[in-house]
This record gives sequence, C-alpha cells and structure tokens, in this order.
Amino acid sequence: MTVEEIIKKVRLLEIQSRKLSAQLFSGEYHAAFKGKGMLFKEVREYYPGDDPRFIDWNVSARFGHPYSKVFEEERERSVMLMLDISGSTDIGSQERTKRTLMTEIAATLAFSALSNHDKTGAILFSDQVEKYIPPKKGRQHLLYIIRTLLTHEQQSRGTNINEALKFVQKISRQRSILFLISDFASDMEDNIVQMSGARHDAIGIQLQDPADMQLPDAGLLLLEDPETGRSYWVDSSQKATSGFWKNLQQRRQTHTRQQLKKSGWGYVSCTTPGDYVKELQAFFIKRIAR
Repeated sequence: MTVEEIIKKVRLLEIQSRKLSAQLFSGEYHAAFKGKGMLFKEVREYYPGDDPRFIDWNVSARFGHPYSKVFEEERERSVMLMLDISGSTDIGSQERTKRTLMTEIAATLAFSALSNHDKTGAILFSDQVEKYIPPKKGRQHLLYIIRTLLTHEQQSRGTNINEALKFVQKISRQRSILFLISDFASDMEDNIVQMSGARHDAIGIQLQDPADMQLPDAGLLLLEDPETGRSYWVDSSQKATSGFWKNLQQRRQTHTRQQLKKSGWGYVSCTTPGDYVKELQAFFIKRIAR
C-alpha cells in the first residue's frame, strides 16, 4: 500500500471502530471487565440505606452526626492485544482475509478500551515476537497500533503461540486484559495457557474462514500450507477426503475452545464473512450475566 492508501485505511478504520465501540461496546465492555479494586473518593453525610460498614467514625464524631465513606471503582486497566500475523492469517476465501478481520476487531477493542480510560498495547507475533508496543493511552497511540498492523511485514510465516504467551508473562507485572486474536493453527502447551489464564483476564478470539472447514468440490487440488510452504495434491471430489478435512478442522476448533475454557479463558469464534460485532457483543453480555 502507498502512504496515501495507508492513511485512508487508518482513518476509515478509526471512524468505523469509534462508531462501533461507542454504540455497542462501551457499556458491555465496562461491565464485562471490572477494575482492579475500589478507591476512596470522598466523605459525605450518611443517608438511610447506606452501608453502615462504611461510616467514618472519626469524621462523624468531629461533626456530631454520621458521615459515610464513598468509594469508586478503579477503572484503569492495561489491555494487551496479542495479534497472530503468521501466514495462515493471510487466508480469506470471501469478503476479507483473517488478518483484515483481526485488524478490524483489534481496532474496535482498542477504541472500546480508550473510551473506558484503559491503556492499550500490542504484540505482533508469528513463531516469534516480531513487534511489541507497550501499553499507553490516547488516540494517536491507537492509530499507531492500527498503522503498524496494516504495514508490518512478516519476518516469519510460522506460528508459535507459546512463545507469545511466555513473552507476556515476562513483561506484564500486573494483571491485564489479554485478547489473543489468532486462528490457533499451532498447538498450545497446557501449562502455559493455564498460567496466563490464572494471571490475566484472558480471552481467545479464534479467526475462521469457510475454506478452513470445507474443501471446494473442484476435483484435484494442489494445496499449499501457508506457514511451511509445503504443497500436496488432494482429490476434493471424494467424499472421504472432504469429510476427513471437515472433521479434522472441527476437532481442532473444539480442542482449542475446550483447552482455553478449561484454563480460565474466555472464548469467541469469528468468521471472515460473519458479523464479528454480534459475536463480541454476545460474549460481553454473557460474561456480564455470569
């Protein structure tokens, strides 16, 4: 993309993401991700119905009638967007690629975090951590994250989610909100996933494309692994072949979902032709209700 095309794309994503985060996610996001604790705000006169545990006895004794302490939620959190830029995310059989979908989701989540006064950072990874952007606040910082995601050229096409999670453990001293956005094409070690789920508020967002689940009925096909570059021939017209492929992908998706949930993670599945807004909003609402 040219510089002009990049600027235009970033501006378009900002407009779209701000609108979505303002209309759909601000309330759900705020309620779904609680702050780190309660901060003392002020003392005011006691009203019937106030919790007597919060009466400030020293102030009440000084003025001769009861006063209550008022607390507010400490909202500021750090949000870390873990973004899989491996070769398999370049796939897209219909309206957009997985990486395009990932960029839209990341931008919407980032502006939702901004509206709730949370800091946002990003990790771009393949089979190694290729780019780390420390969490900060502000519109310009979010635009920098989006621009980086649009323009960053892969150093490797492989995937290693374990290395990315280990990196987060090293740099995150406090509990953060993790959004791991990936197609989960690589296996994850249970102990690493469990440690991340215990230490952070972690959510896995799995990207999928219709081609992942169903081979086209087009006879003999030459398939290439987007991460290793290996190619092989398959006869997609055979029901046994297409059935094996679909069953394999369904098992992988089920394993990912169960592994994350068992380790204390949230889980969302988003498809390239689908409406990721509805999927994320449904996840937030369900989380609030729970």
